[in-house]
Amino acid sequence: MTSASYIFLAGASRGVGQEIAQYLRTQQLKVKALLRTLTVASELEKIGIQVVQGDALNVGDVERAVQADEQIDTIISTIGGLPTDTERPDYPGNKNLIDAAVKAGVQNFILVSSIGAGESVNALSPQVLAALGTVLAEKNKAEQHLIASGLTYTIIRPGGLKSEPATGNGVLTEDPRIIGSINRQDVAQLVCRCLNSQRAHNKILSAVDRNMLFGQTEFAEFSLD
Repeated sequence: MTSASYIFLAGASRGVGQEIAQYLRTQQLKVKALLRTLTVASELEKIGIQVVQGDALNVGDVERAVQADEQIDTIISTIGGLPTDTERPDYPGNKNLIDAAVKAGVQNFILVSSIGAGESVNALSPQVLAALGTVLAEKNKAEQHLIASGLTYTIIRPGGLKSEPATGNGVLTEDPRIIGSINRQDVAQLVCRCLNSQRAHNKILSAVDRNMLFGQTEFAEFSLD
């Protein structure tokens, strides 16, 4: 990626999205972030991120934000619902972003989903699946919509997320049977490395820390180089 690359980030207000925002700026990339509320706007603006207010569930907001000024190269979405949400954005919010990307001629779309979506459902225990099944079904619908969109996509499915400093042991794999934990900062670094990797194009990859695996520990790591 060159310094001219323009990244649109949805989900920058918290979690993995917030870590991605900070990591992108350390790479001197130009970033625009879509925020539903402006609670962290000043924090993002301080590090040089352009903030636009809008709700991913509102088609008009999304289209205006994506098409506003110069051409966006890549959209990265980490949006997902909170237990308190009356309407979770996991599918409809991401669908709006994907449709707006197609309309605006965006080249690439990176979607941060979750282990347990799609064929990785078999990696989860029945207890976890019972708790998260509804959300994972929505995430799977978002993945399928992206795949069908015609955009160049990368889907990253992290395992259980932790808020600890990066370990540098985050890895990607195409093996859908892998399950484990990973720190949010490590996910952010893997997502940002995908921006530079043509090998990541049109791939679905699970993200785990190689030292935090559950159960099966033998798998092939996916190289972005």
